[in-house]
Amino acid sequence: MKTKALLFLLIGFSQVILAQNPLFKIAKVKYKGGGDWYANKTSLPNLIQFANQQKKMGIDPSPETVELTSPMLWNYPFIHLTGHGNVLFDKEEQKNLRQYLLGGGFLHIDDNYGLDKSIRREMAKVFPELSFVELPYSHPIYSQAYPFPKGLPKVHEHDGKAPQGFGLIYQGRLICFYSYECDLGNGWEDESIYHDPAEKREAALRMGVNILQYAFLHP
Repeated sequence: MKTKALLFLLIGFSQVILAQNPLFKIAKVKYKGGGDWYANKTSLPNLIQFANQQKKMGIDPSPETVELTSPMLWNYPFIHLTGHGNVLFDKEEQKNLRQYLLGGGFLHIDDNYGLDKSIRREMAKVFPELSFVELPYSHPIYSQAYPFPKGLPKVHEHDGKAPQGFGLIYQGRLICFYSYECDLGNGWEDESIYHDPAEKREAALRMGVNILQYAFLHP
């Protein structure tokens, strides 16, 4: 993509990192289809607080909500999508998300259990030429700020499967990271919600920082 809008997006994202802008925003995706896009209300604020305290990342403490048809989408270098149920992107959303990701944006999808079938179907509409591939443990997203030599931490059990990190890779660039069978977002939530052990929550937050840092440093 060589349009002015996308070129500006790519340059703008890079400048955010290089200038260490003290307050830039990230957003949660509001989608159609009936799934609970609004799940994990405390997760992003807690992740942002941890990232700012531990790594001085300069993220605005109040994450936004964005629809894929909104012109505001282009204001966020990083967007997060989660939930348990069905996801549905219409044609305009498919087009906008594709342009956003090709222009330098980054999408983190976190399966909160029950999202897998629909998100794979919808992302195949956005990028019919790509498929999710499991990232090797040697991928830099697992060592960006904190080492995870065995990949994603397991926060909650569902089907007893090992956690997996998948990616969509376009022309050598990771544009979307999909955390599956992991429940990272639950690990970012307030301790009072799930009463997870401190070490499990710490691991989830550290992996979240890895994802944020990787996204910001590889626009």
